[in-house]
Amino acid sequence: MPTPDTATLLIHCPDQPGLVHDVTGFISSHQGNILDLQQHIDPIENAFFMRVEWSLENFTLEQGEIEDRLSPMARRHQMQCELYFSTKKRRVALFVTKENHCLYDLLARHEAGELPVEIPVVVSNHETLRPAAERFGIPFRVFPITPETKAVQEAAQLELLREERVDTVVLARYMQIISPAMIEAFPNRILNIHHSFLPAFVGAKPYHQAFERGVKLIGATSHYVTAELDQGPIIYQDVIRVSHEETVGDLVRLGRDLEKTVLAKALWQHVRNQVLVYRNKTVVFS
Repeated sequence: MPTPDTATLLIHCPDQPGLVHDVTGFISSHQGNILDLQQHIDPIENAFFMRVEWSLENFTLEQGEIEDRLSPMARRHQMQCELYFSTKKRRVALFVTKENHCLYDLLARHEAGELPVEIPVVVSNHETLRPAAERFGIPFRVFPITPETKAVQEAAQLELLREERVDTVVLARYMQIISPAMIEAFPNRILNIHHSFLPAFVGAKPYHQAFERGVKLIGATSHYVTAELDQGPIIYQDVIRVSHEETVGDLVRLGRDLEKTVLAKALWQHVRNQVLVYRNKTVVFS
């Protein structure tokens, strides 16, 4: 059975009576059939959050009209709104360096139809993973980066992303610090993945440090990239228990498995429009 074309609206605003009534009333007044509605109230911030998805099958407004028609209600309630359509798939660029586990996982999920996205390009600062991208038929572009060339190369990367109409960037173990210009161009649309030891065990070999300390939990964190390194709004995390029986190699292997699944889950939630960023936190709807 074909999936109906839908619209999804993400909202946050000051909490007040009548919000759900007004939003659902707007949709129903234009013959929209609501398929999913979730809401959350933060009493400390007095903030209201909502995700509503509805079928466009009999909706009386064209896609290009909806935002304008929503504007009076949004102004009245001081709403911040994001509107998405299921017919417009996210165009995702994958950024990689030399580690291949996250890249292979995302490309395999995409090929299997498990990720509803388009991947027009894989970007790297090394040639190492070209065979992986080409195996899946994805163009691979290399921008070698040194301290002297970083600004010029990142400007070229941004131009490529504009040409490819990319709206989301995934750092699939890309070992470069992202510049403020790129962060500004993709606010809350650059996803990163790393181990969850931070701020402890900083450096090149965190699992070796964790092994020396005898940790009993290891984990992974996916978050949006902000100007403050590894401090962006968290999308998804997971952990597994380990014991004294695991070697350093075991910790690295288990950590990589977590990184793959956590990044894929975070990307899934992002492209399904389930994530609403508020200040430096997220509300992630199911």
